[in-house]
Amino acid sequence: MNIIKEPLPGLLVIKPNIYRDERGFFLETWQQNRYKNIGINEDFVQDNWSRSSKNVLRGLHYQKNNPQGKLVSVRRGAIYDIAVDLRQDSETFGQWYGELLSDDNHLQLYVPPGFAHGFSVLSDIADFNYKCTDFYNPQDEYGIAWNDPELNIDWKVDNPIVSEKDHKLPNFNELNLAYIPQLIAS
Repeated sequence: MNIIKEPLPGLLVIKPNIYRDERGFFLETWQQNRYKNIGINEDFVQDNWSRSSKNVLRGLHYQKNNPQGKLVSVRRGAIYDIAVDLRQDSETFGQWYGELLSDDNHLQLYVPPGFAHGFSVLSDIADFNYKCTDFYNPQDEYGIAWNDPELNIDWKVDNPIVSEKDHKLPNFNELNLAYIPQLIAS
């Protein structure tokens, strides 16, 4: 397993070791000691799987009081995954990063607590998996408008399919600091 890059502090693009032969391939998607060795020290408490159709755009979501770190990957298809740094004390506050994740490249993205997260689907269907460091709480969910002009994210899809809830999210510059993730120093 290799860290390919750390585009924003704490945000990791990971390439797992893949063992291939005439039968197919094998790779570890999570092994606690190996991931701790590359700096992922949080405990994961919940695994999620979503399936989406082409041009679906989900996000940008985060939890304020229970910020979730996420280890994300794609089991089928391809997505463009986006993370926006919402850590108030970060030198990259308000910056975003995008990475193509697919069942061909097997990349993983570690999104630490304090980031908003979303993705768009580039293939006909995508199965998206993510491990979370805190439990999902719908009363604690917040977000940023996917089409925020200040962030100016290129989602790599034309005419995205977006939920009604995501259409109503505020722009980045409208966020009150009281609604930014509350990170507790460990």
